[in-house]
Amino acid sequence: MARYGKEHKQATRRRIIEKAGRRLKRDGIDGSGIAALMADAGLTNGAFYAHFTSKDDLVAAVVADQLREQSEGFGALAPDRAGLERFVRAYLSVEHRDGREDGCPSAALLDEIGRCTDATKQAFTDGVLVVIDDIAARLAPDDPRSARAKALSVFATMVGTLQLSRALADRALADDVLEQGVQNALTLLGAGPE
Repeated sequence: MARYGKEHKQATRRRIIEKAGRRLKRDGIDGSGIAALMADAGLTNGAFYAHFTSKDDLVAAVVADQLREQSEGFGALAPDRAGLERFVRAYLSVEHRDGREDGCPSAALLDEIGRCTDATKQAFTDGVLVVIDDIAARLAPDDPRSARAKALSVFATMVGTLQLSRALADRALADDVLEQGVQNALTLLGAGPE
């Protein structure tokens, strides 16, 4: 029986992380068992431990990967306030709200990440700080550190707004929450760094 090479193992690990990212954001960390996560990747449970030491290990890898992807998407926008405004409007859009499995891991998993292992919390912290620092650099290109607190406030406002909009049964109210969230975030961004 031939063993797979390192590239195959890396590609398989990548596939597991990508599929798990979608499932975790859709069904939650607690609502996603190893069997379902591996089935999504077209693999058996037995293959799991060749790639991860535990479900917690996979969750930390997924959180890091999802935030890296989010940061790369944000980084592809214009590196100025116009790019930042596009990010806010896309983040607080009906499409993002309704496309949970393709969206932000923060809004989809924040409550569960707070109950995860330190490794997952650290992966989340590291990933979020990349996004925060990119926002701060757009707010104050000459002194991004001066805008970090404001960037954190804007991101927290956006995440909370998206979570609230997703939780509301009244669709019109949920849409209004998104629109008000856009206005609130843009207002926060409008003032100079604090």
